[in-house]
Amino acid sequence: MNIEYLKINHLVNPLGYDLANPTISYVVTEAAGKRQTSARVLVSLQEDFSEILYDSGERGDIVSTGFELPVIMKPMTRYYWKVWVKDETGDSAWSEAQWFETAKTVTWQGGVCRPGETDSCLSAQGSAGQESADCGQDGQAGTWQAKWITPKLEKQVQAAVWQEIRIPKPAVRARAYVTGLGLYEFFVNGEKQGEECLLPGFCDYDSWMQYQTWELQLKTGENRVELVLGDGWYKGVYGMRVKSENYGSRLAALAEIHVWYEDGTKEVFGTDESWKSRKSRIVESGIYSGEVYDASLDVSETFGTELIDLGYDRLSPRLSPAITIHERLKPVEVIHTPAGETVLDLGQNMVGWLAFRCKAPAGTKLHFQFGEILQDGNFYNENLRTAKAEFTYISDGKEREVRQHFTFYGFRFVKVEGWEGEPDPEDFRGLVIHSDMEELGEITTSDPLVNRLVLNAKWGMKGNFVDVPTDCPQRDERYGWTGDAQIFSGTASYFMDTCAFYTKYGRDLYGEQMKLDGSVPDVVPVANYPGDASTAWADAATIIPWNVYLHYGDKNILRRQYGSMKAWVDYMKREDDSDGAKRLWQTGTHYADWLALDGNYPGGVYGATDPDMIASAYYYYSANIVAKTAKILGKDGDAKSYETLAQEIYDAFVKEYFTPSGKLAVDTTTAYVVALYMGLTPEFAYEKVCRGLLNRLKKNFYHLDTGFVGTPYLCRMLSENGMNDLAYHLLQEKGYPGWLYEVLMGATTIWERWNSVEPNGKISGTEMNSLNHYSYGSIVEWMFRNMAGINPCEEHPGFKRFRIAPMPNYRIGKSEVRLRAASGRIESAWEIDGKMLKFRFTVPFDTEAEIVLPDAEAEVIRQQAGCAACGKAGEDAIRQDGKNVVFLAGAGSYTFCYEPTTPYRKTYSLDSTWEELNENPKARAILEQEYYFERIPFEKELCTLEELTWAPFTGRGVTKEKREKLDRMLRGVE
Repeated sequence: MNIEYLKINHLVNPLGYDLANPTISYVVTEAAGKRQTSARVLVSLQEDFSEILYDSGERGDIVSTGFELPVIMKPMTRYYWKVWVKDETGDSAWSEAQWFETAKTVTWQGGVCRPGETDSCLSAQGSAGQESADCGQDGQAGTWQAKWITPKLEKQVQAAVWQEIRIPKPAVRARAYVTGLGLYEFFVNGEKQGEECLLPGFCDYDSWMQYQTWELQLKTGENRVELVLGDGWYKGVYGMRVKSENYGSRLAALAEIHVWYEDGTKEVFGTDESWKSRKSRIVESGIYSGEVYDASLDVSETFGTELIDLGYDRLSPRLSPAITIHERLKPVEVIHTPAGETVLDLGQNMVGWLAFRCKAPAGTKLHFQFGEILQDGNFYNENLRTAKAEFTYISDGKEREVRQHFTFYGFRFVKVEGWEGEPDPEDFRGLVIHSDMEELGEITTSDPLVNRLVLNAKWGMKGNFVDVPTDCPQRDERYGWTGDAQIFSGTASYFMDTCAFYTKYGRDLYGEQMKLDGSVPDVVPVANYPGDASTAWADAATIIPWNVYLHYGDKNILRRQYGSMKAWVDYMKREDDSDGAKRLWQTGTHYADWLALDGNYPGGVYGATDPDMIASAYYYYSANIVAKTAKILGKDGDAKSYETLAQEIYDAFVKEYFTPSGKLAVDTTTAYVVALYMGLTPEFAYEKVCRGLLNRLKKNFYHLDTGFVGTPYLCRMLSENGMNDLAYHLLQEKGYPGWLYEVLMGATTIWERWNSVEPNGKISGTEMNSLNHYSYGSIVEWMFRNMAGINPCEEHPGFKRFRIAPMPNYRIGKSEVRLRAASGRIESAWEIDGKMLKFRFTVPFDTEAEIVLPDAEAEVIRQQAGCAACGKAGEDAIRQDGKNVVFLAGAGSYTFCYEPTTPYRKTYSLDSTWEELNENPKARAILEQEYYFERIPFEKELCTLEELTWAPFTGRGVTKEKREKLDRMLRGVE
């Protein structure tokens, strides 16, 4: 037995984080048995566990996806923990020791910090409910002795602040509690501390400011401590309304260094007006503009610092996972363009920095520009709008490794100017930066284009998960649009462990909500963007924490966000009440099905689906989520109240948007999808809604026309409502609009628009056209949930019990999906081999999976399954459920091979298009025999054979019996 993937609050050995409600998680592998029968957790102040602070004892109720440590934490303290697990065979093991260290201040359980609350020395509440005002060792832990300082320089001057601190005797431990505004890098004795980038990150600075904890190695004697500062999001050029100084106008720094000596004494050093400042060699920096670095600049002149009143009430231990360099991409080509430019091609649209080895003579100015695409073979960056996205480096004549510091770029191509001679690709690397998140999910199919699409979605996530889930990483925007974040949150949680990342974003969102009486902004952090309460966007408040809970099984995200979730639904209810309490949301302004293709204007942004219908649907959906969340958290009164509200919305929705005969009043693809996905289709209307969805696709000649609301759920609703073949068809559509159109056009990330680049290679416009916009990458969630069939279960979140219900299709011959879920490694693989279906599944230790085998016979599966699959219930546990076979499987690996009851091949029918029927000789022969036309009048206006049989010029004399015969004959074609 091995115990792996040990985390606390989904972080590995975190230093100085906000660990309110510290919760451990782990995964057991290579066990002799199938299930955990008991476990034991130890917490100690010593690495050798000689001093036990907490011992759970051997217990049967410790859950691997989340066990909360009932330990009252003290500030500035390192804790060690480990877990012991035993299975039903008696096999057992201890994990390796892990640790976490608290920051200068702590929060605990009921004292979870809320926006606007002071974080310093919050009262703690232990497991017995006893409150404690313990501020930790040394008595002053919760009080900041350091002072906020700012350089005595003009506010536009980029600068560093520094001080020499003297360590008079040997130290055993040193910690620094540091933040800088807007951005900072921390140096001790000329060495950059840590590997992190863009500290302290981007947050709602008006509500809270994160500080970081550093473990220092200080020498006896003088030590130079320095913070290099940059404008960043805080005061630099950023935003679409207020163009700069969104949060402040001055660079600022706060640093408090605690040193513990061998003789048992302690000393504290902090920023104050005695610190000095200097100009920075980073002459200019900006999120949009890029950076200018002058290595030849003399920065020896010393300036003073002065105090700046920023207060301490907003300070909080960090929540942001570290932003670090994850990959180093070598250029695949040096291009000399028709315009005479020298351009590096990184081969991948990425986000981060360009590093290079500089050997240029002193005074040489190197200039780099960054872009996503070439046009007519030349460098192009006009779709970045006003974002300059440049880097200028002035050499001092010394050979150096050069990178950027306080900016980042979204790019594949780099235009190089000033380089002496031919650039050598070996001298350059693209540094890929994003927030640290463990990669979890992998998808491989027999279709290389689909595989590239999956990679494009993952690269889109990497590029846009830089502390905040942004819409795009390259142009003069880079906002944390809540709609994009919500849409992609399910896919993101399959791809990577997003729990810590979304926990931080949730605090930003809740902080912004508190300023808006419960409404949710369009972008988070707001940065002075005036917009809120837009359906689907604002529902990020409920949907993101719910998705995180389903995937990882940790209630902490629900606890933290419950007030936010509830406040958003209450806001919608107040809007509804002020409009007559109709239990519909029919007020406000909404983006709705943004960028759908069915709007009034080609290339426009507003889709045709009634915004009020979408808003009312999300009103119901979010109310339902809050009701379920309240029940999980033991808030029974709230649960009942929101269940009642949700039922009232459902009743009103059905009355408003369905005719008595079951017809949906809003006839768009997205309307049908939303009604199905959100559980708003009454039983009497189900068949007409499904038929309506099919008919909409027929009218579009089996092309999608959905936008941000409809697209994430479109293929899922097709697969789950008897139209799986159409879901695969849309996935593999190679023309416009379609996911593979982008791939065939050379995309290496997901585009903002279905036609961001035209077939001739020309970019379709510059007003709003990002080539790295992950929203439509949400198709990958369909691949995990439907193609592979891996679905979490609300009653047993974190995949402790889950469903594997793969839905193969002849269009893709093979699929292999692996997911390192919160409970362990899940695998779902299938292959269509001639007439046979082959499956391979892996169910991890201490979990159960309901496995659904499509188009199978129970007796055949019983013969193949053996006792391992039958469990305690025996062979009767394998049951026939319509066309499928269902059984509950414990931990283990399973393989099946059988001939399906329905052939897995292309099926022709009345719903086939005239073109595809004529492409098959056998189908064409049937048409020539049974339904011959020398020429089809108005052929381009009709999509399917069924439509032709009802049209005035091609349907005369075609009876119901004739249609049924045609359909039957065509379905027999192989």
